[in-house]
Amino acid sequence: MSNNALAQEIIPAREIEDTRDLAARLQAKIIRDNPTGIMRRDAHPKMHGLVKAEFTIEPDLPLELKVGIFSEARTYQAWIRFSNQDGTIQPDTSRDIRGMAIKLMGVAGDKLLEAERHEQTQDFIVITTNVFVTKDVAEFDGLIKAMTGSIWAKISYFATHWRVIWNLIKSLKKFANPLQTRYWSTTPYLFGETAVKYSTIPRVTHPDEIPANPGPDYLREAMVRQLSQREAVFDFTVQLQVDATDMPIEDPGHEWKESKSPFRKVATIRIPQQEFDSEAQRSFGENLSFTPWHSLPAHRPLGGINRARKIVYDAISTFRHTRNNVPRREPTSWEI
Repeated sequence: MSNNALAQEIIPAREIEDTRDLAARLQAKIIRDNPTGIMRRDAHPKMHGLVKAEFTIEPDLPLELKVGIFSEARTYQAWIRFSNQDGTIQPDTSRDIRGMAIKLMGVAGDKLLEAERHEQTQDFIVITTNVFVTKDVAEFDGLIKAMTGSIWAKISYFATHWRVIWNLIKSLKKFANPLQTRYWSTTPYLFGETAVKYSTIPRVTHPDEIPANPGPDYLREAMVRQLSQREAVFDFTVQLQVDATDMPIEDPGHEWKESKSPFRKVATIRIPQQEFDSEAQRSFGENLSFTPWHSLPAHRPLGGINRARKIVYDAISTFRHTRNNVPRREPTSWEI
């Protein structure tokens, strides 16, 4: 198979209309879910913690992995936000997808978003499942429509979308500690002449167990406890697309098998021992915006779900910051 078939996007005719409908539905959901107080994210509104981290590129990477920020060995300061995915803030004991949003700082070069072209940040967004729940924007828009509709709307949707049900069931889990959990990007990204998916793999010898009687915020408490005593370390890895059929760009609900293309380490994430659970840092984390489109062109997001994110994330972020009367800005250091 020629490399020309790799990293190839195919855009459905109605994708932009589905994306606009999705953005409107999610904004309406935020308004409904937050009748008073601050406007929170439509997804991942519950933050376990925002922590300082270092992102160190591996030295002596093979040539095929020396792409974009991975071209030279150096260390970036970063902020990392850990969260629950569900749009409703609920106890950590509920089964859910968890998120890890990474923001590198001091990244030189023009970025993809025209309005933020000169910002010095690069974001990587990963979650605790290796596949996205739907295959494309139309299917995801239909899911949100069903989930915010009547019981009959839900029954009708799920009766005809069996894989969505299966992906949801597999993804909703309980975890002991966000700092000891593996995360995946689910969606693909440009990487040289091919595409990759990302995964962060924790280095942990003796993993925590879920407490016998966990409180509603036990995941944050686990992070506080660990980082008061020792650091947390993740390997940041990439999985190269080697087959356009078995590893599709336009269907992130289809797993890229690790047996076909294993994840390869390109960087180390070190979260040093620290205190992070202050009100000021919580507020700072609440007002940060993460999007895979905070990116160098070398790491351009690929596929329909990522194309929708470009529009939806910007619309939701702009709406939240305007309604909350707080400025939207990218950080340049660990200072808050």
